[in-house]
Parts: sequence; C-alpha cells; structure tokens
Amino acid sequence: MSQSMALAAYRHLLRSTRIAFQGDINTLVAARYEVRKNFDQSRNLSLNSEEASKRIAQAEEIAKFLRENVVQGEAIDAEASRYKLRIHEHTERGNNEDIKNAGKGNGNSLAGKCCSS
Repeated sequence: MSQSMALAAYRHLLRSTRIAFQGDINTLVAARYEVRKNFDQSRNLSLNSEEASKRIAQAEEIAKFLRENVVQGEAIDAEASRYKLRIHEHTERGNNEDIKNAGKGNGNSLAGKCCSS
C-alpha cells in the first residue's frame, strides 16, 4: 500500500458523497465529517500493514456503494406519499430479471408457499 492509494480512496469517498448527497448540504457535511474522522483515526497505521490495506479497500467499497446505490428522494405530495427521486448517471440500474424469475423454481424463492400457512 502506498500513501497515494490512501489519498485516492479519500478523494473517491469525497467525490461519492458529493454525488450521493448533492443538494442536501446537511447530509453532505455530515458525511464528509465522518469520512475525515475515519481517515484521521487511521492516520497512524503503517501503510504496509494489513489493517491499512483493509481500510483502504473498505473506503473504496463505501465510495462505490454511495455512488451507485444511494438515491435521494424528495416528497412532492405528502398526502399521497409521492416522491421525486434524484437518479443520476452513476446510479446502478437493474433489469428486473430477478423479479421476473422469482417463483419459477430456481431455488431462490418460496415458490408456491404462503406466509400465512
């Protein structure tokens, strides 16, 4: 591990928070504070240690998750429970194949079983 890898992971996390929490300044500031706090706690680790490698890998995973899986929603009609979602270019989109294939005996579902039985 090198210092440049740790810095790259830090930058990736900050960019991911900016993408995930765009327009929500309170959440953005809180997320950036947590990122900084966690990196400061790891500052004394040797860059060649296994623990440092694990933390850098974890930071990269969190950055990817924030970028691809966090979607903001804004209530547009509170009475009807309607929300406007901010889906951006980095948001992971599925093709619903898992849902279409649910219950077809692929071993991943409770095909034909009812929860009330």
